[in-house]
Amino acid sequence: MSETLFHNDRETLFVDVILPLYIAKTYTYRVPLEWNADIAIGKRVIVQFGRNKIYAAIIHKISKEAPLNYEAKYILNVIDEDPVVDANQLALWEWISGYYMCYLGEVMQAALPAALKMASETKIVASENVDLDRSLLSDKGYMIMEALDVAGELTINDIVKLLGQSTVFPLLKKLFDQGYILISEEIKNRYVPKRKACLKFAPEFDDAEGIRGLLDSLNRAPKQQDAVLGLIQLRKTKTDITRQDIMEVTGVSSGIVASLIEKGVFVVEEKIVSRLGGEEVEITADFSFNAVQQRAFDHVKGFFEKKDVVLLHGVTASGKTQIYIRLIEQAIKDGKNALYLLPEIALTTQITDRLKLHFGDKLGVYHSKFNDNERAEVWHKVLKGEYKVVVGARSSVFLPFQKLGLVVVDEEHENSYKQYEPAPRYHARDTAIYLAHLQQAKVLLGSATPSVESYYNAKAGKYGLVELKERFGESQLPDIQIVNVAEEGRKDQMFSYFSGVLLQGITDALERKEQVILFQNRRGHTPFVQCNTCGWVAKCVNCDVSLTYHKSTNHLHCHYCGHTEPPIQVCPACGMPHIESKGFGTERVEEELELLLPKARIGRLDLDSTKGKYGFENIITAFDEHEFDILVGTQMVAKGLDFGRVSLIGIINADAMINFPDFRAYERAFSLFSQVAGRAGRREHKGKVIIQTHTPNHRVLEQVIQHDYDGMFMTEIKERKNYQYPPFYRIIKLDVRHTEMQTASDAATRLAILLRAQLGSRVLGPEPPLISRIRNHFIQTVTLKIERNNVSITRVKELINQAITQFNMEKQYKGVRISIDVDPY
Repeated sequence: MSETLFHNDRETLFVDVILPLYIAKTYTYRVPLEWNADIAIGKRVIVQFGRNKIYAAIIHKISKEAPLNYEAKYILNVIDEDPVVDANQLALWEWISGYYMCYLGEVMQAALPAALKMASETKIVASENVDLDRSLLSDKGYMIMEALDVAGELTINDIVKLLGQSTVFPLLKKLFDQGYILISEEIKNRYVPKRKACLKFAPEFDDAEGIRGLLDSLNRAPKQQDAVLGLIQLRKTKTDITRQDIMEVTGVSSGIVASLIEKGVFVVEEKIVSRLGGEEVEITADFSFNAVQQRAFDHVKGFFEKKDVVLLHGVTASGKTQIYIRLIEQAIKDGKNALYLLPEIALTTQITDRLKLHFGDKLGVYHSKFNDNERAEVWHKVLKGEYKVVVGARSSVFLPFQKLGLVVVDEEHENSYKQYEPAPRYHARDTAIYLAHLQQAKVLLGSATPSVESYYNAKAGKYGLVELKERFGESQLPDIQIVNVAEEGRKDQMFSYFSGVLLQGITDALERKEQVILFQNRRGHTPFVQCNTCGWVAKCVNCDVSLTYHKSTNHLHCHYCGHTEPPIQVCPACGMPHIESKGFGTERVEEELELLLPKARIGRLDLDSTKGKYGFENIITAFDEHEFDILVGTQMVAKGLDFGRVSLIGIINADAMINFPDFRAYERAFSLFSQVAGRAGRREHKGKVIIQTHTPNHRVLEQVIQHDYDGMFMTEIKERKNYQYPPFYRIIKLDVRHTEMQTASDAATRLAILLRAQLGSRVLGPEPPLISRIRNHFIQTVTLKIERNNVSITRVKELINQAITQFNMEKQYKGVRISIDVDPY
């Protein structure tokens, strides 16, 4: 736990703090004597850094030693009564900073919810006094209060723009003096618990006799009588009753309720309520293991006695989730907490709902679809130990767990666990293993298609290995059929993007009242538009990528920087109107299907169709309840979903995945095709998978047909060893960026020379990456391959940092940015 130092008031103390900034070290501040007893490691303090910049920082260390090279400023305030970050979290931050070669401030930015970070400009917030009558306000005053209701808080500049006048201070002062608003020149904590104004009877009316007398006294005020009867009725089913509840039940106006409050009949009571929703759910134990699951469960527990990490390799629909639930139940029984990591929490509603049935209000959910206050609320509940189980995406490894006993990393092969931008560029699976090490917890990695690295570690004896090779219950692995698109084209059996085989399969499934999933790993309508006369292609003005046409917005979009522009009718290069769409994404597939199968109900699942907090859940629920016959989707459809009526999966273009220029392309293609195939026939019926390709004899497709993970692994591991890739070598990638192409090239060449002086032939490049310009920054990549045996990775990182420091001292490269990615896969 965090450390608090108590000293007498005359001792001078200093604190080293972590600032949420891109700076290489912690910074030291002096503590005013009167706050000596208030400081503790892990608490937030307000400090000034730079000219007139104020930040909330985390106390990292407390000492009596002043800094040698600068005069320490005083801290300005202590925010917290109790630490918000504990010693284990700080140790994890330090490991991430060291392993992934980033600054502690960058880790702090990623780790803390936004609502626990601070802002330094003047803020205006509404007072919490509910008894103030806004009808007495001037028009401008009322406008400000309404804007605060919507926005929560406004800056002075916001109010100047709202009112269209620069002289707002007299009005704000008047509102402040009357108690309508609060003005703060200091940092304001953005996390405010959600409050609800609830109504109840005043004590003298809170029994049968009091209510009888009250109703008699209101004979001449029937509307007020209705409001009283409404509260009586609502009390039978609800504990927290609001004005709105009474108005909805009785149809009375807000003025009627206000008059009863004024008379002292109703009393307003402020209550802090959860933003996270979710009523109490009865916890049931409604399943039992089959013999194979029981054996796997026993093997996992046996391995946990001698190994900290176990890999559970179970085919799709083998019942891995049930094993997870039983292990979590065991951890809770032992007085511990559990973390259940999922690659993308927004994509796994079904698993969250399943866990909710077993753990009820002991379960917390943490992911990026929650707003700032909801994320901060989960943080506080984990800190207080109110949640025993947390289901979360990669950022949940930063939560303040107190008694962590088990970490489950489901779908551990998923590259969604890797954070690419911005730093820290951590991998949540590997970070979770270190987190468990700090808390002396156990880790269970689960996947139907484990990553090559994890399976290698299990085969080498570093991890325990448990295998589940049978599907649960009556469910069988699907039949997989490869369709040669070129051959189908020669036979004139291609209908738009669909072979005759696939189209017939879809038609047969729909006639049987079954459902179909079609997989195309490109979103949008068409990946690029091209002039048929001169070959010109529409490209992003900021990035070296083609623009994707989206029919839903009727615009061309860049998927890297967000740039959009209207569709082009005439070629800007040759002036001819021969612009054509090339390729196809999920929108185009959906459009063509509507023409070919006009009676089919078609839904789409991709990043564009799932915007909003509940976008994904709504589509999944609609498909599960058979509101759609066909679901067209990107790789989102491959991630842990379970649909009982899906009998056919169609992979429309397998070649795009297989031929991607990356050393993990074959592994990822095998994994994705196997996972997508796993969505078919998951309950009582055997499913079918149809894969369309121009290379039907490719070894990856043959391995997918045979469900031959071991064959894929053995082929890949030999190639990785021959060509010096993980798990035999570590990879560190340095991206050099600048707005001028030549400067970026020269800078990368210079950096490579400095690195080669220390690391020799381990340094490769520089060379431009696949996309060499993003957001108007040209990129050159220097890659390091470091052997795992007989080389200190810590020493290698020291040499890299020395080379970067020397590079940064050379004035001609001022403005060049270097980003480091350790394990960039």
